[in-house]
Amino acid sequence: MSDAKVSEMIARVKADDVGFIRLQFTDILGIPKNVAIPTFQLEKALTEGIWIDGSSIEGFTRIDESDMILKPDISTYAILPWRPSEKKVARFICDVYTYGNKPFEGDPRYVLRKNLEEAAKLGYTFNTGPELEFFVFQRDEEDNPTTKFADHGGYFDLAPNDKAEDLRRDIVLALTDMGFEIEASHHEVADSQHEIDFKYGDALSVADKVITFKFAAKTLALLYDMHITFMAKPIARINGTGMHCHGSLSKDGKNTFFDANGEKQLSETALYYIGGLMKHAKAITRLGNPTINSYKRLVPGYEAPVYITWSAANRSAMIRVPAARGNSTRAELRSPDPTSNPYLLFAAMIAAGIDGVKNKIKPPAATDVNIYHLSEEERQKLGIEMLPGSLKEANDELLKDKVICDALGPHVVENLTKIAIAETDDYRLTVHDWEIQRYINNF
Repeated sequence: MSDAKVSEMIARVKADDVGFIRLQFTDILGIPKNVAIPTFQLEKALTEGIWIDGSSIEGFTRIDESDMILKPDISTYAILPWRPSEKKVARFICDVYTYGNKPFEGDPRYVLRKNLEEAAKLGYTFNTGPELEFFVFQRDEEDNPTTKFADHGGYFDLAPNDKAEDLRRDIVLALTDMGFEIEASHHEVADSQHEIDFKYGDALSVADKVITFKFAAKTLALLYDMHITFMAKPIARINGTGMHCHGSLSKDGKNTFFDANGEKQLSETALYYIGGLMKHAKAITRLGNPTINSYKRLVPGYEAPVYITWSAANRSAMIRVPAARGNSTRAELRSPDPTSNPYLLFAAMIAAGIDGVKNKIKPPAATDVNIYHLSEEERQKLGIEMLPGSLKEANDELLKDKVICDALGPHVVENLTKIAIAETDDYRLTVHDWEIQRYINNF
C-alpha cells in the first residue's frame, strides 16, 4: 500500500472521530473473528500488518505454525453505527498472511480471490446476489436464546402481526450506513422468519457483505432482547432458512448470459454455467449446506430443493432462471443456506461454472413441472438425481470432485473433512430428545 493511501486512510479515520479499529477476518466456518486496536496502531496495521495467533482458530493451522498477519483491505472500511457516537468503532476486513508475506491458503477470503483470478484469466467477472433469510426468536430471563417466536406474521405481513418490524428496519438502516444498497426487506413464510435482500455485486465484496450482514443483524437483535439465527432448520415441520444465490458471468462489463435468440433467451455461456453447477452440485452442497442441521432443511415439502434440476420458472428446481433478461439475466442456485461460508461457497460456484464454460457442459432439458409431484420411477426416467442427504454424504461427494477440491485447496478440504467427521461422530453419539420420547416408555 502506498504511503499516500496510508496517509489518506489515517486522515479519514481521524476525521470520523474513530477511537478503536476492529480488524475482522473469518474462520473456515465463516464465523467472524476480530482483533481490536486503538487508532494509533492503524499506521502499523496498514503498513506492516498485525500479528495474531492462528492456532486456536477453527480450520486455520497447527500449533507449530500459528503466527499469522492480518492486513486490512481499506475498501472494507466502515463505521459500526450501533456503537457510541463519540470515539466511534470502525472495522476493516482483513486478508490473512503467513511468514514470507504469503497469503494463507486456509483464509476463506483468499480462496475466493484465487478463484476470481482464475475466472478473470478467461475474461470473466462473477457477480452474485444472495437472499438471506433468518428467524427472530425471544430470549429467556437469563438472556439465553430460545426457539419461541418473536412474531406470528406471514409472508409480507406488517405490524401488529410482524412484531420484529422495528428490528428489521434498524438492521436495514445500519446496513445502509455501512454502504449496503438494500433492495427489499419483508416477512417470510414462517412465523418469525424474515428476509433482507441487498444489491448484487462482485463476489468478493458480496461475500464481505454477507458476513457483515449476519454480524450486524445478530448484534442489533441483542439490543431488542431478541435473538437472530441463520440456522438452516431451527423448528421442525415448518420452512427452513435458505440463502438463494443469484449468479452471472460478465465480460467487459456486459452480462454474458443473455442471448435474445437463444433457448429461453439464454446464451450458451449461461447454459454451460448451469451445466457446470449441476455437474458439481453434490460437491457444492458440502459448502452450501455445511452443518448437520442443514440436511433437515433439504427435504421435500418445505420449498427447499432436493433434486438436481433447472428451470426457468419452476421453484422446486435446484437452479431457477428468473424472468428478468438483458443485463439482469442470471441463474439462481436455491439449495444453499445461510450457515454457509460465503467465500467458500462462491469459490465453489465459480469453479463449477467456469468448468462448465471451459468444457461446454450442457445441462439436461429444463424440468418445468413440480418435481415433488413426480414418482420415483418418473424421476429416474428423466435422469433426475438427488442432492446429498447428510453432511457425511456431501463431504464424500466433495472428496470425489477434483475440480471443487482444487478450487478450495488441500488445506481447506482437509479441515472441512475433519469438521464433517467430528460433527457426524458427535451427533451419532448424542442421545436426542426424540429418542427419549419415542422409546423410554415402550422399551
